[in-house]
Amino acid sequence: MCHVYLSVLGMDWLLLEKGIWFGFAALGFAILFNVPGRTLVIIWLLAAMGGLTKIIFLNYGVNVILSSFAGASLIGFASIPMAHYKHTPPLIFSIPALIPMVPGAFAYRTMLGLMNLTVIPTNESYSQILNETVSNGFKTLFIVMTLAVGASIPMLVTRKSSAKQLRIKVKKP
Repeated sequence: MCHVYLSVLGMDWLLLEKGIWFGFAALGFAILFNVPGRTLVIIWLLAAMGGLTKIIFLNYGVNVILSSFAGASLIGFASIPMAHYKHTPPLIFSIPALIPMVPGAFAYRTMLGLMNLTVIPTNESYSQILNETVSNGFKTLFIVMTLAVGASIPMLVTRKSSAKQLRIKVKKP
């Protein structure tokens, strides 16, 4: 009984650590993009929350594409009120926070597979390499598409009326 609790506790710490590293990666990109200093803490938090959402969904067996969409959507929706809070555009928050979720490993495997296809392998290994390359390429494509859609949907939904206009207007006496 105690062993199960410790393993669950260990998993929670591992998830927390991954969220921290998602935040630091986004912080690095935010500094690289020269965002205002007052936005760095919020970018760190958004990236940590979005990355944790993706990791938690993956741990529950959800597809990597849908998990990435969930994390990107969370970042997109959370960036709108933060933009109004800090008086900056939402893209200042969402773009650096999304970059750590870009599928670098799948893109790398796709390029490696394309290079391996230039060597003349046997027919059996050629079809296996081709299948893996196409699979990794489509995963990369769909994850990048879901990141873009997940981050842009909240901005498109609130485009006609800004979040400031959605607040309840109180009449002055």
